[in-house]
Amino acid sequence: MTLSQLKYAIAVAEAGSMNEAAKRLYLSQPSLTSAIRELEREMNISIFLRTNRGISVSREGEVFLGYARQVLEQANLLEERYLHRGGGKQQFCVSTQHYAFAVNAFVDVIKTYGQAEYDFSLRETQTYELIDDVARMKSELGVLYLNSFNEVVLRKLLKSQNLIFHPLFVAQPHIFISSRHPLASAKRVTMSQLQPYPYLSFEQGDHNSFYYSEEIFSPLDRSRNIRVRDRATLFNLLIGLNGYTVSSGVLDEELNGRDIIAIPLDEEGEMHIGYITHQQCTLSRLGSAYVEALRRHIQK
Repeated sequence: MTLSQLKYAIAVAEAGSMNEAAKRLYLSQPSLTSAIRELEREMNISIFLRTNRGISVSREGEVFLGYARQVLEQANLLEERYLHRGGGKQQFCVSTQHYAFAVNAFVDVIKTYGQAEYDFSLRETQTYELIDDVARMKSELGVLYLNSFNEVVLRKLLKSQNLIFHPLFVAQPHIFISSRHPLASAKRVTMSQLQPYPYLSFEQGDHNSFYYSEEIFSPLDRSRNIRVRDRATLFNLLIGLNGYTVSSGVLDEELNGRDIIAIPLDEEGEMHIGYITHQQCTLSRLGSAYVEALRRHIQK
C-alpha cells in the first residue's frame, strides 16, 4: 500500500468514475484501475462496487477511505513541517444537527486553516444520517444532543456503531420565535401560551421517530405541526406564520440577524449537546481546531 494508491482511491470516490478520476490525476484509465485493484487485493476488501451503470463506494470502502484520509492528513503534516511543502488540498467534513454555533465554528476553521486549496463539507442533516456519516467516516465528527427521552436509544445506536459521545454543554429549553411574535416581550413562556401557534420542527426522513427529533419535548401532541428540511426555511416560517420551535437557546446575531429571538421555556428538561467521533479514530488537526472553535462560540 502506498500514499499514491490512497490518493487514487479517494479521487475515484470523489469523481464517481474511473475515467473522470484518471483525467483529474493525469493517468491512463488502465493504470488507475490496476492500482485500485492491487490496493483492494492487498487490503483484502472491495473498496468499490462495480456494475454496468458504473462504480460506487461499498460500505466497507467508506470506512477504509475514512482511514485513508487520516493517513494522508498525517502525511501532509509531515511534508509541511519537514519539507516545507503546502501539503496539498486539505479535506474536512462535519455533520451536525441544525445549530448556529456549529456553523460559526466551521467558519473559524476555514478562516484559520483554509489554504489555497481545500475541500471542506458542512452537512446540516437528519439525526440518523449524521450518526451514519460518522460511523462510515464520511464525516470526522457529528454534533447532536442527548436528553432523558432519547438517550437510551441513541446511546445504544452509538455503541453499536463504535461511536463515542463527547459532552460540550448543557442547555435549558428555549423557544425560537420572530422578534415580532405576540410573545416576543415575554420573559418566559409556557406550553399553554404556545398552543395557538404553529409548531415547527426538522423532519427526519425515513427515521422520523421521536427519538431522532432535534427538538426537545417532541412527543407532545400539538394541533398545528410543520416539518421542514433546512434552517433557513424554518426561520422564514417562524417569521411569516408566528410559529415557534424548541431548541438550545443559542443564537448568533451575526449569522441569524435580529429577526429571530430566544425565550426560555418554562418546562423541566435539559439538552446535553456534544459531538460524536469514531472510537477507532483520533481527531485530526482540523477536527481538534473545530472542537476548540465550538467551545469558544458556546462560551460566548
